[in-house]
Amino acid sequence: MGYLIGIDIGGTNLRAAIISKYGDVIEHFKTENEVSKGGCYNLDKLVNHIKTVWKDFDIDKVGVGAPGPLNLKIGKIINPPNLKGWENFNVAEYLNKKLNKPVKVNNDANVAGLAENLFGSAKGYISSFYVTVSTGVGGALIMNGKIVNGAHDQAGEIHNMIINEDKYSHSDLNKGGLESQCSGINIARIASNIYGSTLTTKEVFDYYKNNDRKAVSIIDNWIENISIGIANVITVVDPEIIVIGGAVLIYNTYLLPKIIKCVKTKVSNSEIVNIRIAKMGDDAGLIGAAML
Repeated sequence: MGYLIGIDIGGTNLRAAIISKYGDVIEHFKTENEVSKGGCYNLDKLVNHIKTVWKDFDIDKVGVGAPGPLNLKIGKIINPPNLKGWENFNVAEYLNKKLNKPVKVNNDANVAGLAENLFGSAKGYISSFYVTVSTGVGGALIMNGKIVNGAHDQAGEIHNMIINEDKYSHSDLNKGGLESQCSGINIARIASNIYGSTLTTKEVFDYYKNNDRKAVSIIDNWIENISIGIANVITVVDPEIIVIGGAVLIYNTYLLPKIIKCVKTKVSNSEIVNIRIAKMGDDAGLIGAAML
């Protein structure tokens, strides 16, 4: 039986795994992404591992999850804010030449959403929408077991969706955008401004659990804002299920009932709201990439 390789390109680390065609992780490999040294230097670390340590595996194909924006038709990274030095780097072409295997590339949120649809919390559903809330905010629309990329590779890119009238712009995104208001980094930013001292996202949630008045207000506003984003997705796409992943919810799952309650107030039919926490964990990106 031939195997697949899933690759996850992150701003801090590069990861690769050998995956069976049934989604089982056989072996892992992780190395630092020395971002400023560019795509060739960093991907060669993975290539060397694959060619030496994994040389005895019968590899059929390679899938890659990478931060956007991307040109999915040719597998090129365009200009992701966390990959300075990788601009306009064609990942698919480079890995194809190095490994002599077919290579497909897609957005990191998309591949995680695909894994959740095939093997995780959305397994068995024809349509699902994946939302990740971590350092950033991302989304993925999956239909019939496949990623919906859209005509211009923009389907599911909910991070720039405008949800309120706040004037803050994160990384030149829309003012009042979903990522600007709801990502882990921006929870900490909002709290730090209110408290007048630098706080981490974890500290904000710790204060919230202790019923600190300011933290309760901050997280209640966050619940309102993330619920607006989810309700907009339901209104436009009407998926059978919404799956939420990313560190912010994975470490604070007790908030899910409050999010569900809030979302139900913002859609025309509250009975269609079906939201679950992701369950594929850190391997979601690797498995989903392999399944491309």
